[in-house]
Amino acid sequence: MAKRVVPDAARKRRRPTRQGQVLTHELIVETALRMLREHGAAGLTARRLGLALGADASAIYRYFRGMDDLTLAIADELFAHALADWRPIGHWRADLRALGLSVHAAYLAHPQAAVLTASRVAGRPHEVTVDETILAILRTAGFPGPDAVRIYHAFIDQSLAFAVLDAASLALPTATRQADEQVWQATYARLPARTHPHIAATAGLLVAHMNDSAYPTALDMLLDSAAAQLAGLRDGSGSPRG
Repeated sequence: MAKRVVPDAARKRRRPTRQGQVLTHELIVETALRMLREHGAAGLTARRLGLALGADASAIYRYFRGMDDLTLAIADELFAHALADWRPIGHWRADLRALGLSVHAAYLAHPQAAVLTASRVAGRPHEVTVDETILAILRTAGFPGPDAVRIYHAFIDQSLAFAVLDAASLALPTATRQADEQVWQATYARLPARTHPHIAATAGLLVAHMNDSAYPTALDMLLDSAAAQLAGLRDGSGSPRG
């Protein structure tokens, strides 16, 4: 049975922790993000979180129904970071591109949290705000409802998929990540043209680019497709579906 979360007013009457801090929802999430960064998902437990906060583990359950509830709050916090770093300029393509890059960057700033949360649907205020913002940009630009939803779906899934892929690499031990990165130079760049002509012909480019994230390129390709569709709708060569 889920634990009952204590209302805000009751929480505020709590005494400070042993570290002199008054527990808040925000402080617990911030501390959990730090613990994930330092110890990974396996290191985030109610007991360890309580110790980090200078409080009993049971205090966590005054704010969250359980560790999964905390996980969803962490997911929402990453969207909050993305929104804080995003500034719209009023052009749909530029605004979507900037928002996608901001979401991606917010997740990469907390790679362990990204791997833990990117596949979850939190349904919480900042996540909902991001979704509303994307759909508003698309519908205001002139995309009919079905197209707006289709592009939104591809846009947010692409952002989170690349965030997880890139965050998983950052979450690896440094030596492991560096060894993986060296494979392009140590193996691919040395394959002979006789057996692998196309890899050999592009080896320099592969070495130069394959350790970088492909997200900006993939994002531009998605937005190129959306822009072409919108142009077709405006000049009559496309057929609105909404």
